[in-house]
Amino acid sequence: MSQEGRFATTLEFLLSRKKYRTQVTVRYRFVCAILTRPSFWARRTLLEKRLIVASVVISIMAIAFLLAFLAAIYVRSNRINYLPQTSEMRLSSPQSMPPAVYGSDYEICYTPGCIHTASKLLSNMDQSVDPCDDFYSFSCGSFEKNTRIPDDKSSVNTFSIITDELQEQIRALLEEPITKDEAHPFVLAKTLYRACMNKSVIEARGAKPLLDMMKGLGGWPVLEGDNWNERAFAWDDSVFRFRTAGYSVDYFLDFSISVDVKNSTKRIIDLDQASLGLSREYLSHGFDDKLVQAYYAYMVDISVLLGADRKRAETELRESLNFEITLANISLPLEKRRNATALYNPMTVTQLQKRFPKVDWMKYINRLLSPHIHINMDEVVIVNVPTYITSLEQILENTPKRVQANYVMWRVAGASISYLTDELRRRQLSYVTALSGKTERESRWKECVDTTSMSLSISVGALYIRKFFDENSKKNALEMVEDIREQFRRTLEEVEWMDDKTRRAALAKADAMAAHIAYPDEMLSDEKLSEFYDGLVMSEDKLMESVLNLTLFGTDYLFKKLRQPVNKTDWVTHGRPAIVNAFYSSIENSIQFPAGILQGAFFSALRPAYMNYGAIGFVIGHEITHGFDDQGRQFDKDGNLVDWWQEETKQKYLKKAKCIIDQYSNYTVEEVGLKLNGVNTQGENIADNGGIKGAYHAYEAWVKRHGEEPRLPGLEKYTPKQLFWLSAASTWCSVYRKEAMKLRITTGFHAPGRFRVLGPLSNMEEFSRDYSCPLGSPMNPKIKCKVW
Repeated sequence: MSQEGRFATTLEFLLSRKKYRTQVTVRYRFVCAILTRPSFWARRTLLEKRLIVASVVISIMAIAFLLAFLAAIYVRSNRINYLPQTSEMRLSSPQSMPPAVYGSDYEICYTPGCIHTASKLLSNMDQSVDPCDDFYSFSCGSFEKNTRIPDDKSSVNTFSIITDELQEQIRALLEEPITKDEAHPFVLAKTLYRACMNKSVIEARGAKPLLDMMKGLGGWPVLEGDNWNERAFAWDDSVFRFRTAGYSVDYFLDFSISVDVKNSTKRIIDLDQASLGLSREYLSHGFDDKLVQAYYAYMVDISVLLGADRKRAETELRESLNFEITLANISLPLEKRRNATALYNPMTVTQLQKRFPKVDWMKYINRLLSPHIHINMDEVVIVNVPTYITSLEQILENTPKRVQANYVMWRVAGASISYLTDELRRRQLSYVTALSGKTERESRWKECVDTTSMSLSISVGALYIRKFFDENSKKNALEMVEDIREQFRRTLEEVEWMDDKTRRAALAKADAMAAHIAYPDEMLSDEKLSEFYDGLVMSEDKLMESVLNLTLFGTDYLFKKLRQPVNKTDWVTHGRPAIVNAFYSSIENSIQFPAGILQGAFFSALRPAYMNYGAIGFVIGHEITHGFDDQGRQFDKDGNLVDWWQEETKQKYLKKAKCIIDQYSNYTVEEVGLKLNGVNTQGENIADNGGIKGAYHAYEAWVKRHGEEPRLPGLEKYTPKQLFWLSAASTWCSVYRKEAMKLRITTGFHAPGRFRVLGPLSNMEEFSRDYSCPLGSPMNPKIKCKVW
């Protein structure tokens, strides 16, 4: 083809674009004129000819690129109006929206929120793992490889990472100067923090605060030696003294004021098995258990540091440990405490006295409730484990008072060590190392932030939300709660194994479930806060005494509630916003999402909705499903312990729950060689399985309303639904020390993070579909468990 022909062909294509035909035609004629003037062309040198041709070609190419660019802009301007937008784009003004980039048929989000989100996911992932083989390792493999557990921690996970950030924020608040007109609750918090940080005063006082306290409580026999007065000791009298001093009253027998589970509008006295110094699951193994031996060595060493003779301590504290082991052995194991009806044994004080005659129950209860409440013989008491009290009566009768006293005074000492000298705290750390694996204490400021936050959660929480909480998060979280609740309702309507009568009751319960998001409005009122903390005193120079004042204040507050009607929306009950957790209450039939969890990896308004539905949506669905797990299902819509299940449906439910129990019982944690306890963790596992399903379908409904969202940069090959699963899994990325893992498996109700991903996702057909996992692969087993 001639040179003129080639130009003509190129220009024909350009001229077909009507918009630009006039200007291109002019240039075409100009080029042709040049090429058809032989006299001019013939007079040019070879170099000149080459330069002329080159300049023309470059000009034509420049025009072509310009036209293509203009056409792309035209297409994009007509297309973008119909594309879905990210959460950040919806919340931002059009002028502030950064440009998006398109793949072949999808949008990629390049907002700062999307870039940050993608970076976090990529830093956690190990994309060399087949997601159909092990989705946890695919999502969290790099997190496991690259995360070093600090010496002052026993594990690292999403919750602890956000908690670390929360600690920094609270520290800044507590270290601000106390102003002249500052509200009393905030003065209390800053004063307690200062007392905790005042190491020079704590060291100067030494162990004297504890030694003086124990003297006043009757003395610790192992310290008193032959001078201890056995005649002055009675186990029940020691409980009354502990009550007055601010220590626990639960060392022999748990005593509390709780909501009556069969009539949740009122409160009732509750008696239960003792609270032990080491978990029952370890103590019941006897002295040969390594942790029991570590506990014993800790007891002996603390007593010696406080002045005891070592040989006497080894002998006497071994006897008191055997007494505590006996209390563990007569206690009901966790597996047998999941049936709420079995724990509900109401008796009047008259009946209580007749059945357990060796305790003066009228005197015992009235002294604990004094001076606020007085009962008579007609008062009803709930006895959780009657066999425990029967056995306790016999054990107390056959155990020397010295052994009993050594046991309870050890419990007093153990509860006080954290607030005393570094020497005592170092020995405490050695015991904690055996228990959890961590080898260093947290920085002093972190411990003091934790002490203050836990002890004065309402005042610290009020400081936090006023300074740091984003109000938009509350509104968005509430919308997600309603989305996921609606999906759970649909599940209840569709499950084929439920009869109509049970289904109606279940739907009524789901509809009645209250949601408490972020914090109650009363926390913004200094007047309300001051009214609650009225009468509480803190001292910058007396840490241990200040903490005991708090315990006494809390005990008084709860015991005074006995005659008061239950207010299920009471702001005090829901006033702990500065915590990274979420809760379901069977008694209230309510879910609670404190402000502390509405951030970080769980929630952000500046990222696509699939990330939020996968993360906090999973948690929301989990808490909603708790109302229908093996324990939550025992309570009706009003929070009462009522069997609202038809028998045939109940049996079908139990069969489905058994599938979950067996599935998780077959999981083995290879690094510690232990299988999970599928019975103890079944409630959490059922909630995980139902929660992720509800969150997924809620996100599908969201997409129908808003359209499909953009993908993430660096993760373009993953669809929004695949990114939903990735978001859900990444919230459970975690690493544990071996000791902490053993403790979690032995005593915990939650499966380790790995199995909170593998279990629920392998049961979800939707997951297998989205990741194209072949049937029979590890993440798409042929047999799947499903309750909800």
